[in-house]
Amino acid sequence: MPRIQIRFTMAFKHIKDEECERINRLQADYFSRVKQVFDPPYPEGVPERLEIIVKAAEIKTSDTVVDIGSGTGVLIPLIQGFNPEMIYANDLSKSMLSSVKERYQGVLTILGGIRNLALPDHSVDVFLINACYPNLVDKDRSFKNIARMLKPWGRVIISHPMGRSFTDFLKREMPFPVDDFPVSLPEAGNLFKPYGFRVRTLIDHENLYLLILEWG
Repeated sequence: MPRIQIRFTMAFKHIKDEECERINRLQADYFSRVKQVFDPPYPEGVPERLEIIVKAAEIKTSDTVVDIGSGTGVLIPLIQGFNPEMIYANDLSKSMLSSVKERYQGVLTILGGIRNLALPDHSVDVFLINACYPNLVDKDRSFKNIARMLKPWGRVIISHPMGRSFTDFLKREMPFPVDDFPVSLPEAGNLFKPYGFRVRTLIDHENLYLLILEWG
């Protein structure tokens, strides 16, 4: 497939490499220490909302799916239920990805940040970014790289099963910066249009945040 050329302008702030790497180390260390928090049982209603999130990705049997910030694999069994051709689990925490390897057969794990993922151009149908968008340090280069890897009309699902307001709690508790989610269709459009994305859906309920982007 010929490479599609996109002219990028920067919608997110620039982060220096050394600062990004410093924060990523803090994140990896923190989530490795608390990984048991992400295992069942989950708060009431969360399993049902996770099903809504994965269903929104419209995964097909021919699809390649990348679960960004996979953690211990919260979404993996739901993704597997759609029988995609390939599933990648990506995380900054080696310890968390070890849990994914132990629990789920046929899932390929990738350690590192989104901006450094080296999957081939136009090879991915779906990126799921669940409960980790606020933690993405270098959103500019991350979404440039996601756009590079997505097939035309590929989808990006940005979500949180406890709602956008949960970031207020995270800001108080996390030892690293936590950003807000886009709060409106115009804001989301302004943020992601420079990377070649169209906003398909934005749901901002008290206990569910769901933003669906389409590329190309």
